[in-house]
Amino acid sequence: MDAETDRTGSEQRERTLAYRVLRYTPNLVRDEWVNIGVLLYDPQTSERRLRLIEEPEELRRVRRVHPQADEDLLRALHDDLENRFVEFANAGAGSGAPGKKSTAWQQLLDKWDDTLSNALQLAPQKGVLAGDLDAELERLYTDHVAPERAPSRVGAPGSRAGMRHYCGQVFRQAQIWNRLEKSVRVSPYTFTGDPMRIDYSYRRNGTQGFVQTLSVTRAPADAKLLAYTVERIAAKSKLGTEFTAVTDVKLEPKTNERHRFVSGTLESAGIPTVPLEGFAAWVGKLAPSVRVQ
Repeated sequence: MDAETDRTGSEQRERTLAYRVLRYTPNLVRDEWVNIGVLLYDPQTSERRLRLIEEPEELRRVRRVHPQADEDLLRALHDDLENRFVEFANAGAGSGAPGKKSTAWQQLLDKWDDTLSNALQLAPQKGVLAGDLDAELERLYTDHVAPERAPSRVGAPGSRAGMRHYCGQVFRQAQIWNRLEKSVRVSPYTFTGDPMRIDYSYRRNGTQGFVQTLSVTRAPADAKLLAYTVERIAAKSKLGTEFTAVTDVKLEPKTNERHRFVSGTLESAGIPTVPLEGFAAWVGKLAPSVRVQ
């Protein structure tokens, strides 16, 4: 058994994890909240995963309950909380005392309960048994936060959240999920405060690859944003780069004006496209050359 197989197998063994749902409650008097994220962590090792709303349909869901919702706060929240994690890790580096890491981790969450803004609250901690933090985070997010969606066939028009869910299943089946970096910040390549994230990144043959889902049916204008971002990443990256856009439908530029716009925009930035219905075959060809990050 090689090291990668052994590491992957050990990660799949069930362990006791804890999670807390993040709530948005701008009016404390009315006590009306909307779930906007999930923090999942291992109390023993401090390994964690955090996911917060980011899609337009998710923000619309918040506005339906709270028409005056502070979208700037919601969009910046993920990076703000991640920065707090980093500051915590740096402050606690080198303590080394037995049990210190898990104790300090709980102290951080206790501090959050006291210092998060009145509009943001952490729901009471709950426990769960799971082996794969990423898979469990996806399940918890779907159950507690994501807008409900009707089942659809692969390749049917859908949201990026639904597309990412399918892509995650394909990556796991191809046994390269643990070799990928997920939700990659683009701000190091663009400008400080840029909220955009690339869905997946991988390394192979000295090249860094990026994969981004794109809903042509719902948000074709996102192609312009992706094209701009890709050009910035390629210009600043210290490694060679390659990019792929996964589209919810197969592009038909000869017969569909919207598809022609998306196709032309991506081609001009050197971004090939893969329809969701062909994603599994594409991953099958990619998998053998993907290395651990």
